[in-house]
Amino acid sequence: MRGYRSKRSPVRLVAIMGAGLWVSGMAPLRAQEGGLDESAKAVADSIELARVDSLRRVFDPVRAFAQLDLPEPDAIRDRSGTPGEAYWQQRADYQIQVSLEDGHIRGTERITYTNNSPDDLSSLWLQLDQNLFNENSLGAQRAEQAENKPRHGGFFDKGGFDITGVTVSDGGELSAPEFNIEDTMMEVFLEQPLAAEGQQLELKIDFEFEIPETGGDRMGTLKIDDGILYQLAQWYPRMFTYDDVNGWNQSSFLGQGEWYLEYGDFDVELTVPRDLIVVATGELLNPEEVLTPQQVGRLEEARGSDQTVFIIDAEEAGDRSTRPTGEGPLTWRFRAENVRDFAWAASDAFVWDAASWEDVLIMSAYPAESIGTRGTTGWERSTEYLRHSVKFYSEKWFRYPYPVAINVAGLALGMEYPMIVFCSWQSRGAFLFSVTDHEIGHTWFPMIVGSDERRYAWMDEGFNTFINYYSGIDFSGGDPILGSFMDPGQIADDTRAPGHAVLTPADSIPEDALGVLAYNKPAAVLVLLRDRVIGPEVFDAAFKKYIEDWAYKHPQPADFIRTMEDVSGLDLDWFFRAWIYEDAILDQAIESVRRTGDTTVVKIVNRGGIPMPLDVRLIYRDGEEERLEVPVEAWEVDGTYVLEVVGGPVRHVQLDPDGAMPDANRSNNVWGRGIVGRSPPRD
Repeated sequence: MRGYRSKRSPVRLVAIMGAGLWVSGMAPLRAQEGGLDESAKAVADSIELARVDSLRRVFDPVRAFAQLDLPEPDAIRDRSGTPGEAYWQQRADYQIQVSLEDGHIRGTERITYTNNSPDDLSSLWLQLDQNLFNENSLGAQRAEQAENKPRHGGFFDKGGFDITGVTVSDGGELSAPEFNIEDTMMEVFLEQPLAAEGQQLELKIDFEFEIPETGGDRMGTLKIDDGILYQLAQWYPRMFTYDDVNGWNQSSFLGQGEWYLEYGDFDVELTVPRDLIVVATGELLNPEEVLTPQQVGRLEEARGSDQTVFIIDAEEAGDRSTRPTGEGPLTWRFRAENVRDFAWAASDAFVWDAASWEDVLIMSAYPAESIGTRGTTGWERSTEYLRHSVKFYSEKWFRYPYPVAINVAGLALGMEYPMIVFCSWQSRGAFLFSVTDHEIGHTWFPMIVGSDERRYAWMDEGFNTFINYYSGIDFSGGDPILGSFMDPGQIADDTRAPGHAVLTPADSIPEDALGVLAYNKPAAVLVLLRDRVIGPEVFDAAFKKYIEDWAYKHPQPADFIRTMEDVSGLDLDWFFRAWIYEDAILDQAIESVRRTGDTTVVKIVNRGGIPMPLDVRLIYRDGEEERLEVPVEAWEVDGTYVLEVVGGPVRHVQLDPDGAMPDANRSNNVWGRGIVGRSPPRD
């Protein structure tokens, strides 16, 4: 909101330096209260207000409007928030051959690593995420100390990688370098440094591991009535990211924090028992070798259909006729270009269906048990949901860049990978839509915009939850799907937990606060920034520019903030400081209303630590109503607004009449005679 509006009477905005500085002779107007239960409700309110009081920050305008201490822009990351002329990032291309047999993975990978940095590298760092599941890992030790059973568990005595061989080739002879494994990290020491600015080497690693039964709510084995289902993620040694900000970003995988990965191409061969159907990141290169002619034909039909086509229906699932004739395992070959990860799933009980949107093949794979019954909708609508999301996000923000999109039912509640997502086989109805929409929404954050999820979960989960909000509204035709996180009262409750800002690294957030700090709060405040501060049109232009500029790159928080400021032309440091960098609360309050002569003086105070624009509703004695919008800059002088309303007597004053702000104490937002409800939202 820029400026304030008044159509009826002259209104002057007066900054009061300090509390209690009033012109003598002003007689207070009496406030009338009604409809209150003066017994139990009064006790509950007093307890709640005491709690809010304990959370308040003293409003300091100098601090609130000070410039954020962002890294200095340079030739790599410029002051407009875009990658500079000197921007660089590393590249990791993978060739992987693995076999699956009796719950055991054995494979070989060849990583072509390109050093585009200006630095010579004497060693390489890799992520061994399967080591989390060893019962002696740091993640397991941390989980033992948790009061509640952690979501990200699955530890067992045989958990983790067995690295059986490591070799390096820089185009010459092979060498067997020394390497060191510490928990989920592996450092490979190079005999000769990998030279800067475009030099390459090939790193070959032989590995194997036992698939955990429940792998951190992201992967594992699901046994169902009609068969078995494997979900494979974090299943191969992966390069850590080396960037211009931190160099190597090596850190132990503890389960809650996610990943920060390099981009590259993947050529993957998956050898599995013949009775398994495989879906994976990337395009299937050899359908004629692993599918029946009928299935190949059905896939071609689905490529031209906006309605769901069954490749394997519920009656066929698990039947021997769905597999090519012959004996022994089959090798499925996939290729994925310009992605940061690869995941896959395999089952002998998959129902498999597909449709398309433009040139994207959209598919779902799920057991028959996931189909809805007794009037409920289930996974038979998954492809419809997935197609909506791919289309909506493509048209709203950035075109879906990959040839396939796959939703897989399994043991993970919800998890995302390039072109493939895992959702619970038990999800139904609106929740299945929401989790599908959320997981495929991660295509944009962080699969396309490759942020550092370990440090900045809010730029991954928060941004995605933000775009999910509008997708749900579009799908339902007006109401968000499971959008309760956007209820201002809920946001206010969420912000009443001091001690952790949204900027807190994922592994440092208490598990019971992760949903608030990584998902709900950042999503909600982005909606506020869009709808209440910048405006939808300008915000959307800035957000799209951010995605376009940082597609397949590694942005930092400063890059996002500078992009929003550059496109909008606004100084938004006050907004990001309050909502992202700090853990203050919002509490705008009417302190007093006085009448002197023909002027009504309304004193509004900031009792929290967050400055926000002010929306004021005035109702006059004759019933006429007007709305005033006061810009956030009015808080720059002090924590007080004074509105002087000249004209007919005011009988009612209400702050935030639309109920859009996450105000921690709404009881001090209303003054006047009688109860006046929330006004209808304005266009």
